[in-house]
Amino acid sequence: MWWHVKNLFRRILLLDPEFLCDTCKYDYPRACTRPERPNAMRCPDYRKGGK
Repeated sequence: MWWHVKNLFRRILLLDPEFLCDTCKYDYPRACTRPERPNAMRCPDYRKGGK
């Protein structure tokens, strides 16, 4: 619960302007089937990609 509030404040203040999916190497439908995609702010499968 606490991280939801923290992320809301960070988005409002534009401290985290990008979603994780924007830079994830799994950012395509066959690789990622999580319901949070494409707007995940937190993801256990996140791996930095080369975008």
